[in-house]
Amino acid sequence: MKRRQFLAAVALATTALAPVAALADYPERDIRVVVPWGAGGGTDGIVRKITTIAEQSLDGASMYVENIEGGVSATGVGQVMSAKPDGYTIGALTYDSVVTVPWQGMLPSYKMDKLKLIARLTSEADAMIVDATSDYQSMSDLIAAAKADPGKVRVAVQNLGGRVHLTLLQLEAETGAKFKIVSYPGGAAPQKEALLSDEVDVVLTSLGDFASLLEDGTAKGIMEFSDARNPTYDVPTAPEEGISVLNGSFIVIAAPANTPDDVVAKIEGAYKAAYDSEEFQSWISKIGVTPNWMGSDEVTGWADETAQGLFEEMDGLVESGILSK
Repeated sequence: MKRRQFLAAVALATTALAPVAALADYPERDIRVVVPWGAGGGTDGIVRKITTIAEQSLDGASMYVENIEGGVSATGVGQVMSAKPDGYTIGALTYDSVVTVPWQGMLPSYKMDKLKLIARLTSEADAMIVDATSDYQSMSDLIAAAKADPGKVRVAVQNLGGRVHLTLLQLEAETGAKFKIVSYPGGAAPQKEALLSDEVDVVLTSLGDFASLLEDGTAKGIMEFSDARNPTYDVPTAPEEGISVLNGSFIVIAAPANTPDDVVAKIEGAYKAAYDSEEFQSWISKIGVTPNWMGSDEVTGWADETAQGLFEEMDGLVESGILSK
């Protein structure tokens, strides 16, 4: 009897210690990083770059990016929400993931409390971008044309009801201009194709999303919806153009809720090391995106406050008939 009791006690202790040992060994296999937008866009490029550097801090484990498009980012983020909370599936969130999808109530199962936010990596203001040979070489040119011939100037946004659509509606309300809005779901890549093929006259997205075309002179930024000058590109700010609308996106890394704190700490540490690296800082300084770190202690509160403020703003636009929900 005593021997059986002893063996049972050993078995119980072994079972209790197993998860601790497993967590201590994290990571033991490859880590999937979900980007809820198409390949080739700004979010995809930034996440791939920093993740490649971050994996160097994780004891030889590989981190691979997987693009899961659809639902204004809800499809990919939903996969992160439903993944096993063991640190082997994490994902990138953007403005639409935190604001648009919850506000519109697109999916009943989509709840932000199903995620544990790890860190914010960047902030990116929206911008008006044209072909370098466009007739609209300034915002005054663009606004004048949109007032003179309402609905003629074609502006590409990514998703109807999304962030850049909201920015454009706010611009119309403030200036009295009227644009033809054309939606290209799936991130910035389809917008690039639309501008290059002359399907649209203007693209509304971040300067970082169009970094390659801005650098080679194919495209030109004519205004950024920010009150601070972009550190990379010589583009006027909204206040400099007499416009008060300010808006933009961000990138946040998140894991499923209930992911163990020590695993989250390892992931956060790896991304912080990558963020601080000379390689990442040098690279991001060339693409028109503002590095803007916020760790796990602060990022959830910031995201909640940001979302609630924008919910109230959008509800006001609905009440005034400018936006439909």
